[in-house]
Amino acid sequence: MNKILDPQLMTERIESLKAGILAGLSLMIAFFLTTLLNNLVLAKYFERLASLAIASLDLQLLLKLGIAVFCGLLFGVTYRYIIRSDKNPQLKAGGVLAFGLVRGLTQVDVGLSYSRDILPFVVLGVESILWFVLAAFFLDTAIQLGWIKPFQSN
Repeated sequence: MNKILDPQLMTERIESLKAGILAGLSLMIAFFLTTLLNNLVLAKYFERLASLAIASLDLQLLLKLGIAVFCGLLFGVTYRYIIRSDKNPQLKAGGVLAFGLVRGLTQVDVGLSYSRDILPFVVLGVESILWFVLAAFFLDTAIQLGWIKPFQSN
């Protein structure tokens, strides 16, 4: 039989797509919440974090949102395969930290290259980890509720 059209593989792909969409939406929500927090609290009350403020809805903001959603999509698909049907907390934490640290440390690295004040980039790095923690929470909840089926280990 043609592997591409195998019903079992198609079912797995659909479940992975559902996980990716949910994680992408989770990161979109997290993006808006942290942007709101940055604008209303951090940039307003902490002078060193004023660069976190976003002045208006523009192409840069939309691009940041698109990147966050795409990262969420990739995380959701990968997370479903990482955790499978196991109950191993190290796998879950490792998947979240791998995605969060890669994104967060990249922001810190860029900050070191272009700014003398690293604090705003450290805040963005911590935010990245929190975004993926939120996405993992939503994915775990969806799996527990049966909305998304975990990947079955062989």
